[in-house]
Amino acid sequence: MDRLQERIEGLAADPLSEPDEKIRQVVGELLTALEKGWIRSAARDEQGVWRANRWVKQGILLGFRVGAIRSFPGPGFSFFDKEIFPPQELDGLGRKIRIVPGGSAIRRGSHIGDNVICMPPMYVNVGAWVGEGTMLDSHSLVGSCGQVGRRVHLSAAAQIGGVLEPAGALPVIVEDDVLVGGGAGIYEGAIVRSRAVIGAGVVLTASTPVYDLVRETIYRAEGGGPLEIPEGAVVLPGTRRLKGAFALSNGLSIATPVIVKYRDAKTDAATALEEALRSRIG
Repeated sequence: MDRLQERIEGLAADPLSEPDEKIRQVVGELLTALEKGWIRSAARDEQGVWRANRWVKQGILLGFRVGAIRSFPGPGFSFFDKEIFPPQELDGLGRKIRIVPGGSAIRRGSHIGDNVICMPPMYVNVGAWVGEGTMLDSHSLVGSCGQVGRRVHLSAAAQIGGVLEPAGALPVIVEDDVLVGGGAGIYEGAIVRSRAVIGAGVVLTASTPVYDLVRETIYRAEGGGPLEIPEGAVVLPGTRRLKGAFALSNGLSIATPVIVKYRDAKTDAATALEEALRSRIG
């Protein structure tokens, strides 16, 4: 992969110096390596720190500079996209990947692990990673370069935002064994650590403060780093009052995610979420 990295970095520095055909060849190699899981658009080191692989994202961006828009015939309607990014062909039978009929699409250059279940309609974009045993429910999205771990459940309409540019920006990270509730959104500048539970309707971004009722602290993205949801945290949608006389006189508040408990070794995600709802709301 070192040689591929060198070639991509050279082309990214001076993309006009080489013919389009050479760029298409290099990007094609990159997309294949991404699909096979040989490389990723972000990687976690031994200390648990995630970093973007800038050169991988540079290579994906190169692909949008070359090639024509072409038609990809589909059942009932056609797709029209850059010729280098067609829908991906998967060995679903050999790898026990289920893609239920109904309008789902998986783009070239994304990795889909074995035993993944895709309920229609859902979409996985280029550069994304979806780990083995994960469930992508109806209307769920894994955006460009989004990293979704093993045995994750993305519930209906859950959104994992895409972060392709700038090339050095960290994509959205969802680690192993996470449950993301229906209609939840995890967007640019957010990391959800393993075994966390994100309740339905929770929205996480780099500008979102998260209030931890258990540890009595507030989590924020600071110093250019990401917002991190701790391992095993159970996050529900909440509100906080706005400051100022006008806001106070009109009873205004703003949505705020709240950590209401932490999973223990004996509770699965669904049980932890139900217990949190009962203890804090019911």
